[in-house]
Amino acid sequence: MKITLRQIEVFAAIARLENVSRAATQLNMSQSAASTALLELERHFDSPLFDRIGKSLRLNGSGRGLLPQAEDILARAGEIEGYLAGGRLAPVAVGATLTIGNYLATLVVVEYLRLNPGARVDLSVCNTRQVVERLRRFELDIGLIEGEASDSELIFEPWLDDELVVFCAPAHPLAKIGVLRSTGISTQKWIVREPGSGTRALFDRAMQAVGIDADVCLQLEHTEAIKRAVESGLGIGCLSRLALREALRRGSLVEIKTPELALRRRFQFVRQRQRHVSTATRMFMAECRRLSGEASDTSELLLPFIP
Repeated sequence: MKITLRQIEVFAAIARLENVSRAATQLNMSQSAASTALLELERHFDSPLFDRIGKSLRLNGSGRGLLPQAEDILARAGEIEGYLAGGRLAPVAVGATLTIGNYLATLVVVEYLRLNPGARVDLSVCNTRQVVERLRRFELDIGLIEGEASDSELIFEPWLDDELVVFCAPAHPLAKIGVLRSTGISTQKWIVREPGSGTRALFDRAMQAVGIDADVCLQLEHTEAIKRAVESGLGIGCLSRLALREALRRGSLVEIKTPELALRRRFQFVRQRQRHVSTATRMFMAECRRLSGEASDTSELLLPFIP
């Protein structure tokens, strides 16, 4: 055989990072060794895999065609290593959006590791746009997203239904009224998530559907920061019921009914269409489903709250 697994590993790392030095650091090898491995792979078949642009390397057509196959080989090799090492599961790289990452994914990871001693999970928490982009670059095994997305390179699978809730501080005038009609939405100061998040995308669509341009006075990347800002009386917010249930139970925040806004959504599993689904990834997804139990949406979840 003219190629080695190490050459494939080096190629995939350089493809993801677009830099030989960073790829070498990630693989714990010298830069010269990484460069040599890539050059040998290309020379064996007289087939350049990258366009050299200054110090950067960008995949060309041949490289883009090879990358899914390379990632598949590496994933299967990881499973073989685990098997030969006594049944150890391959690591799982999980990307979760903020609501899921803060209130569900951590619970799943803890239980998964408890049931599978010696397993490893790398959990990254970011917004929907970033999770999708990392899946496209083959950096993640599975994504758990709350926003809507569409990409022919990815497979989307429904998981749980969720809804956004409009809320305010107990001292806010709307707390006593309990309902916000469309005629009053534009008069409120809103504190919401940043563009690129699934929560913000649904909020914007709901406003567009009723023909209102909401007055967003503050946008933040973290749900807890939004809750604190609303508690201070700066404005009203809109977040997942899952993120709010403990605050609503304590009474530190108050739900406002919005019968004219469509704020339902669905949490989804997302994976790269061309990436091998490892045993560990399948087991992690099964644990996600098991911990959510028979719940049809997040309002029915019996999982303990993580502040």
